[in-house]
Amino acid sequence: MRLFELLLLLSNIGLFIITVLLKEGRRRVPVFVVSGIATLVLVIHWTVEGYRVQLLFSYGLTIMFLAISGYRYFNKKGPKKIPRFMMGSVYTAIVIMLVVTAGLMYAFPVFKLPEPTGNFKVGTQTFHLVDTKREEIFDEARDRKRELMVQVWYPAQEGTGKYAPFIPNTPILRYMAANYGLPGFTFQHLKYVSSHAYSDADISSAQTSYPLILANPGNGSSRFLHTSQAENLASHGYIVAVIDHTYNTFATEFPDGRITTSTTDHLFSPDHDYATERGNRDKLGKVLTDDVAFVLDQFELIQSGQIPSQLHGRIDLGHVGVFGHSIGGATAYDAAYDPRIAVGIDLDGGLYRLRDKERLRKPFLFINSESYFEQLTRVMNNRAYTDEELNRMGSTREWEDQVAADKKVELERMRETVEEGGQVFYIENTEHLNFTDIQFISPIFKMLGITGKIAPERANTVINAYMLDFFDMYLKNQGGKLMKGADSRFPEVNRMR
Repeated sequence: MRLFELLLLLSNIGLFIITVLLKEGRRRVPVFVVSGIATLVLVIHWTVEGYRVQLLFSYGLTIMFLAISGYRYFNKKGPKKIPRFMMGSVYTAIVIMLVVTAGLMYAFPVFKLPEPTGNFKVGTQTFHLVDTKREEIFDEARDRKRELMVQVWYPAQEGTGKYAPFIPNTPILRYMAANYGLPGFTFQHLKYVSSHAYSDADISSAQTSYPLILANPGNGSSRFLHTSQAENLASHGYIVAVIDHTYNTFATEFPDGRITTSTTDHLFSPDHDYATERGNRDKLGKVLTDDVAFVLDQFELIQSGQIPSQLHGRIDLGHVGVFGHSIGGATAYDAAYDPRIAVGIDLDGGLYRLRDKERLRKPFLFINSESYFEQLTRVMNNRAYTDEELNRMGSTREWEDQVAADKKVELERMRETVEEGGQVFYIENTEHLNFTDIQFISPIFKMLGITGKIAPERANTVINAYMLDFFDMYLKNQGGKLMKGADSRFPEVNRMR
């Protein structure tokens, strides 16, 4: 909650209290003075912080109080008698507006992303990449090549100017709201949330090169929702490229103003049988995996200078990692078969194309939510759902038996990575979206169970610590303490047996 919007709400509450408590003849001057102060706060708020729709009632109340109090202050005649029932209705309406405003400010705050913990400042740059060798299969027109937007965070020289916004003020915010079934204006205030990265800052000269990490958001997500993870890794000396997988994001805006939205939801439907559903997931997965390979190709061109960038010559392509969330985590695992990629991390994502390949012979880290751990534990223990549970889930025994069969293969893949130096963890009190910056956007998500009981800041701290330790161990030959055993600093983290 920002300072001047909080002061504006408090001044509105003060105005209401003065109006109710003071008698008619004694409230004229105090109400006019406080109205003037509230209006000044409003102007400062609009100028310094920017307006937002969640405070619409507060704006209206401030202007209303100023107009009425100004009229009464300068009008020499006494005020007209207002019926008691009408005043009661007005007071009730004001109370409702103040409560609604306070609730909206709490539910949709202009929050602060966690500070990166490394020593480097952070810069960011965005690339528009076109794969001329692949047709776009998710475009309804089907007449375009595969296009991607990729945002890169990297260690920077001392930055100047303002930080880049968390999510730029673009039309994609209304698509983000629609993705969560909310009115289009709901997330417009996110344009005021700042990142900790400087746009197009010079790359730090502290090292000759930096390891590269490629990252993949989940289905219906966005590159912006992994900002805190990317910034933290960049602050510790990594170049982190987060891929917007076109048509699998809630929205992607291209330099010419075109905006694409998700068109992959049709691949998954309650009307499908399990084999169709699995085949469609594998089909989507192949596109996402091919995106990673293509982006890595492009970074080889950036490194050589064929694609202009200040990252030219500064990318350590001998030490490349990959991570992702949800289906993006599955993408990280599938992409890790590329010999150019050394290690990877899957954040709470079930795998795809499980039967297409042999075991992954390199270290890989799985960090799961408690909910997903419970699902995997059920499979490990061969515990079937009861008829009551199936009815509550809206599923069938045949479907869940096939899910369990795939999960057993997935568990075997996890065990194999442990033999190669990886680990499988779960974090207590987490849900699926605790692995993205969605967890910071609204405390309502926690109340609804969309995110877990764990505090968002704590979840972020734990996840970032384990990701950094794993990448440091295999890409920098340092760290690795958290991979060796339990750590008292992170009692929420448990190894899956």
